[in-house]
Amino acid sequence: MSKHIEKLKKQLVEISEVVNSFRSEAVQVRVVDRLLDVMIEIEKNDSDTAEIFNKKSYKGRENGESYSPLRGIKKPGATKVLNQLLSGDFFNIRRSISAIADYCKENFESDFKTSELSGILLKLANEGKLRRERSNENNRFEYVKA
Repeated sequence: MSKHIEKLKKQLVEISEVVNSFRSEAVQVRVVDRLLDVMIEIEKNDSDTAEIFNKKSYKGRENGESYSPLRGIKKPGATKVLNQLLSGDFFNIRRSISAIADYCKENFESDFKTSELSGILLKLANEGKLRRERSNENNRFEYVKA
């Protein structure tokens, strides 16, 4: 056990210069994480190191998932969704922010808060793409194509 710890200390001293050359602590953590994963994989398999660095065969995580910087498929953002709605006929009738948010939740599986949409809608109104009108019923803004 102590031989293993001594070996690990020696390896860490060797890589510390490289790791410390990065200014960002987040990058340093990623580098060390990746190196430790590779070291664990080498000791598990005692296989060729070139195979480990091949992205297609790299299996450095303990749960068996391959290493990937992406955490999942990203949903389109509020700006992209609103521009898609603008290019269609959605804004042909007046819509409140809450109605827009509900529509996005149902059709785009994107749960946007009204505060998230309001700034983008205001920008589209200032650009002349939408008209922003107060509702007579509840004194709130509604949006329609300009």
